[in-house]
Amino acid sequence: MLITIVTVTYNAELTLERTLKSVEMQTHGNVEHIIMDGASKDGTLAIAQAYKERNDDRDIRIVSEPDKGLYDAMNKAIDIANGEYICFLNAGDKLHNPQTLEYIVHIAQHNPNAGVIYGDTDIVDDNGMKLRNRRLSPPKYLTWKSFKNGMLVCHQSFYAKRSIVPAYDLTYRFSADFDWCVRIMKKAATMSMPLVNSHLTLADYLSEGMTTVNHKASLKERFAIMRKHYGLFTTLVQHAWFFVRALIKK
Repeated sequence: MLITIVTVTYNAELTLERTLKSVEMQTHGNVEHIIMDGASKDGTLAIAQAYKERNDDRDIRIVSEPDKGLYDAMNKAIDIANGEYICFLNAGDKLHNPQTLEYIVHIAQHNPNAGVIYGDTDIVDDNGMKLRNRRLSPPKYLTWKSFKNGMLVCHQSFYAKRSIVPAYDLTYRFSADFDWCVRIMKKAATMSMPLVNSHLTLADYLSEGMTTVNHKASLKERFAIMRKHYGLFTTLVQHAWFFVRALIKK
C-alpha cells in the first residue's frame, strides 16, 4: 500500500534533516515522499537532494517554486499525490518511530474503507526531545462533531484517504488544517467510511509551529471555522467552556 507523506519547506535547513530521517527509517518502504519547497534561499534544497540521492530506490519528489503560503503548497502536493492515504509532516516534525507507517498500513488493511486513521502526538523541542503530551488528546471514537471541542487530533497524526481529500481553503492563513480535517470527516460520514483510532502515538510535533507563533490570528480563524461547521450558539458555548477550563487549570 502506497502512503504519501508531504513535507512543506521554506528555509528549513535547521529542522528538515530530522523529518527526512524519520521517513527514511520507516520499515514500510512503499512511501511517496513529496517535498514541496517554497523556493528556499538557504541549504534546504541541498539537504533534500542529498536525502533523495541516498534513497534512490524510493519515490521521493522535490518541487521548489514560489507559492502563496503553507496551505497553497499543500494544495500543490495534493494535486500530484498518488498514495492511498496522505499525511502532512512539516519540517521539524517526525514520524514517531520506524514502525509508524507499518502500523498505518496494517490498520488500513484491516479497515479497508477507513476514511481516516488517527492517533496521538508528542510535543518535542528543537532537539527532537519530548517536552510533554499534547494537551488535547484524540477521543476513542472520533466524528466530525468532535472538533467542536478543539482540534483533538493533530494534523500530523491524521492520515486521510486521498480519494476524499479536498483542497485547503486559502481563506484561512493559519488554521486551514482545522477546517480541512472537519470537511474530510464530514465527507467520510456521508460515505459511511469509519474514522479509525490507531491507539498509538503517530507523530512528534515541533512546538513552535506557524499556528503557535500566530496564536491570536489562529484563534480568530478557528472561531470562524467552528461557527461555519457547528453554528454560532454552539461555538459561543464551547468558547465559554474553553475560558472556564483555562481558569481551572491555572
